[in-house]
Parts: sequence; C-alpha cells; structure tokens
Amino acid sequence: MSYNEESLAELQVLMLFSDRSKLEGIKIHQSADPGLISAAQRLFESGLLTQSDGGYLTSLGGEAADHAQALLSLLAGPQS
Repeated sequence: MSYNEESLAELQVLMLFSDRSKLEGIKIHQSADPGLISAAQRLFESGLLTQSDGGYLTSLGGEAADHAQALLSLLAGPQS
C-alpha cells in the first residue's frame, strides 16, 4: 500500500487540528479545495471526525492526528 492523493489529503486534514488542544475543532468550508472537502467526509465516515465538514477529532481521530504529527516530525529530521 502506498500513499495516494486521497490519503495525503486526509493527512492534511488531520494536520489542520491543533496538536496542543483536542478541544479545538475545525470547519472546512464549501469554498475549500474539493480534495479537502472529500477527505473530511471520508475521515468522518471512518469515525475519525465528529462532523462531515470537520468538527472535532474522535478518540480514534486524535490518535491518528498524533501519529500524523509524529510522522511529519520524523520526516522533517532533527531541528537545529
């Protein structure tokens, strides 16, 4: 399995959530990139978001967002 445009868009949506507070939600507006709108819908259908246009992370969504943030940090390499 490899990353494709859909999975990258889903990761991008997860990265929109604050890593400091799980109490902050997001709203993906109808004027947003169609790929992000679809990604949010898929994450909602998968049980990671509370609303089809963002909302809040579920417990599973919070775990996924934490992993996404960790992966991005690892790929960025050591910070100087």
